[in-house]
Amino acid sequence: MNNRDASDEQLATLAQQGDKDAFMALYNRYLAKVFNRVKSRVPPQDAEDVTQEAFVAMVRSLPKFERRAKFNTWLYTIVNRQIADYYRRRGKGGNPGGEVSLEDVEHTARAGLYETDSLGERGLIQKALHTLPEHYQEIIMLRFADGLSFQEIADERGQTLDAVKSLYRRAIEALRDQVGGTIH
Repeated sequence: MNNRDASDEQLATLAQQGDKDAFMALYNRYLAKVFNRVKSRVPPQDAEDVTQEAFVAMVRSLPKFERRAKFNTWLYTIVNRQIADYYRRRGKGGNPGGEVSLEDVEHTARAGLYETDSLGERGLIQKALHTLPEHYQEIIMLRFADGLSFQEIADERGQTLDAVKSLYRRAIEALRDQVGGTIH
């Protein structure tokens, strides 16, 4: 079997058995997605370090991967923990004020939440995103950081297209509410 054609779970099993090529296939398959997810949640100067920490944590945790969840769900849990650890280590807090448009929310999510232009707006949205329930954060990350279409998200989550769109709308509304009603 060619590693390119193997499922994530098959590669993970091979990697657990010490197959370095299988691990590299997983790494190459997820590097850009993990980096985009991290970059959308931490300052750009720290994104590479947090991405590296996420993959180191993946290597350490790989022997414990039991396939109760899909590999990417398991990996994104590790990534989210590394992002949370990043903020715990730095003691980030506070909530800047400001007015943000709904278009800014989507643009910010697509472009990365910490680009230098409009840092106040991006910081506001980024901090609000952290206060959302995990399933709302996940749908926003799948849509923007991972660049998945609604149909791809539905396939990934095992949900209907309508259910995914509804969850996305609720997530955006919750984000709007967290920003204090200033998204319009």
